[in-house]
Amino acid sequence: MENIKNEIVEAIKKYSTIIIHRHINPDPDALGSQVGLQQLIKHSYPSKEVYVVGEEVNSLLFISKMEVIPDKIYKGALVIVCDTSNTSRISDSRYTHGDMLIKIDHHPEYEQFGDLSWVDPSYSSASEMLVDLFLIFPEDFKINKEAAKAFYAGIISDTGRFLNGNTSPRTLKTVSLLRTYNFQPERIHNLLNTKTKNSSRLQKDILMSFKVTDKGVAYFIMTKELLNKYGVDRVEASNLVNTLSSIKGNKIWAFFIEYPTEIRVRIRSRNIPISSIARQFNGGGHSFAAGATIHSWEEVDHIIEALNQVCPK
Repeated sequence: MENIKNEIVEAIKKYSTIIIHRHINPDPDALGSQVGLQQLIKHSYPSKEVYVVGEEVNSLLFISKMEVIPDKIYKGALVIVCDTSNTSRISDSRYTHGDMLIKIDHHPEYEQFGDLSWVDPSYSSASEMLVDLFLIFPEDFKINKEAAKAFYAGIISDTGRFLNGNTSPRTLKTVSLLRTYNFQPERIHNLLNTKTKNSSRLQKDILMSFKVTDKGVAYFIMTKELLNKYGVDRVEASNLVNTLSSIKGNKIWAFFIEYPTEIRVRIRSRNIPISSIARQFNGGGHSFAAGATIHSWEEVDHIIEALNQVCPK
């Protein structure tokens, strides 16, 4: 593993153009690791051209906007994909157009890709991985305020404000270091916690209308008609998944969200591994937080039954 880290750092030092990707429908860690890495490299090597690409999420623009670049920029470039376990979820399909490809991810290994691959699920987040990586090379890389802010947002989000079981002493040490930079962490907390009025109204509907099986699998279906009724976009709706987490008796909870050509599923659990179920339905993720994709409402019953099967009696 140490050899991989050295090779990644040497590749970053070697290339003058670096393009950073992450997964579709980005969460704060996907954006935090992507943007934090960009800012760290630009601060350490001002002459390098470093770009971040992919679709934007309005509610997360406080981390950073994305850049639109022409295809020709990829020629001879280093491409790094952060926080993404499989190629089908990489935002912007041009990730293969560079000279070299690196994968950096904290999800369990689902699909191997890249000329170099550093995958380590012991980390809380891809953001924590990157901070830890560059602390090993203090002579070559320097974190600045903008990088610290982005990494902090990623770690805070993926640890659930340190409430999740993936928070380790190493995580807290990393956050302690990032907090030494003057980036107003309370503003990040406030922005991550803020909901629109429409989202709050939808949340009330979720609490009033969710269903739960006798095994403790709670679920809620979000059709396009329901989203239109409340004026909530799909990303904002997805972020409400933990609305069902604090209800007594709910062991696993899932959202089924209708997209134009598919239904995306967000699954969470209270200490019951569910990533293997997600993989059965074109998805993957962590042991207690995963996602899947289905293409008909009939498949909802199949997922619920599979989740029932893993619930203890």
